[in-house]
Amino acid sequence: MADEYGHLPRRPGRILQAARWSMQGLGAAWLHESSFRLEVYLFVLLTPLGWWLGDTAVERVLLVGSMLLVLSVELVNSAVEALIERYGAEFHELAGRAKDMGSAAVMLVMLNVLLTWATILGPKLF
Repeated sequence: MADEYGHLPRRPGRILQAARWSMQGLGAAWLHESSFRLEVYLFVLLTPLGWWLGDTAVERVLLVGSMLLVLSVELVNSAVEALIERYGAEFHELAGRAKDMGSAAVMLVMLNVLLTWATILGPKLF
């Protein structure tokens, strides 16, 4: 979405403010989303392993980047769920569908992690 200045480059102060808002989002996810915390723990544990086991820069980026994608999609899923809860906890078919689709998106990127790691590390291990 364009700001009041259109699509011009932002001043350093505005970039810093955007970074603060991003950090607030990460903090909120950490405090309120147990799935996000679990995925961060896995990221912290598996990143050094992926970096060590990747032979090339491309392999390392794929191993680590696939896990970053999980964190990103989890943040979007959590944002959708928070927005839905903002309007009430009562059942609504469309709200349930949106939450299920967000969950499915997280599952698909987790499957991508498994596929990426198996494709890169499988031949090395067997």
